[in-house]
Amino acid sequence: MAASTAALYRPTRERVWRNRRLRPARATWTGHEDSAGAAIRALAGGDFGVDAWIVLTHNSQLGESAPDLSVTNCFDEPYQWALCPSHPEVVDYAATLAAESVHELEVDGAILEACGQYGAVHQCRHEKTDAIWSPAVARLLSVCCCAGCAVSWRADGLEPTAVRLLLREEILRLIATGDLGGTTDELPTELTAMLLRKRHESVDRLRQAVIGALPSGLRLTLHADPDPWTTGALVGLTPTSAADVDAVVVPAWQPGERSLDAVRRARAAVPDNGVVGAYVTAVAAARMPDIASYVDSLGAAGAGELHLYHLGLAGPARWADLRSAVAAATRREGATTAKAGA
Repeated sequence: MAASTAALYRPTRERVWRNRRLRPARATWTGHEDSAGAAIRALAGGDFGVDAWIVLTHNSQLGESAPDLSVTNCFDEPYQWALCPSHPEVVDYAATLAAESVHELEVDGAILEACGQYGAVHQCRHEKTDAIWSPAVARLLSVCCCAGCAVSWRADGLEPTAVRLLLREEILRLIATGDLGGTTDELPTELTAMLLRKRHESVDRLRQAVIGALPSGLRLTLHADPDPWTTGALVGLTPTSAADVDAVVVPAWQPGERSLDAVRRARAAVPDNGVVGAYVTAVAAARMPDIASYVDSLGAAGAGELHLYHLGLAGPARWADLRSAVAAATRREGATTAKAGA
């Protein structure tokens, strides 16, 4: 049975979630109150290392029920899939979700996805906006203008109404050009620097609260992107985020220079004792012609881990590719580690 909403695949303990507006749904479609716990215990019993994979601010069900806590663009349109980390209620929800995800479980680590802000690009099953906005427009449409962010702006002496107006005018100007490849805008550099800094402050608060809620000793992996403006499942790195975790996993879906550059930029941002992971899909519509060579090039660019997504959906036709990728990762000098996202 397909999942109908985002959910916590662990018991939703009433004494923890009682009277909270933000509380995860139960995964009733699995037929097991603790399906994640059962899977983790089974894997641990088979001598596998297991990380808990926790998705934090991406939840359309909660966004629909609490639009005032959702990311909202400068046209006053809430993004129901995106909880905004500027709100203390969202930070508290994320920290509680993280703690409950590993409650009474023995796991080696935690992988943090959507540990920050989602934006305009959602890529859901009903997405109609793929490739209709330039990178510059998508970036500005992803600037959150919710009440929580407005409070933060006022603290820096900016009037939120004026900021929203500037964003609207620039977005409409960029759209009118018809340029789908544009990457720059004409907003004052002081304004854009402030907007990014304020976003990063809220992202940092959320991440630090989540880490503080998790048991000590876990290996922490952050899904991220070296572009500080990036929103979504892999959020843009802030100046401090890489130092807070043990590994940073960056997108490397498409073979080519862009993915290799993401690995290089992440390697430059991650402390020497940290690891960079390359995120490669196992279920893309088109097979990679030489996945082993691609994995070699990712390792040469600085990746110390290979993260394969999504093994649970990869049928027998892809198994040879997966074996080649893992073999290429493990034979590199220094032994790149291969990890699977099921």
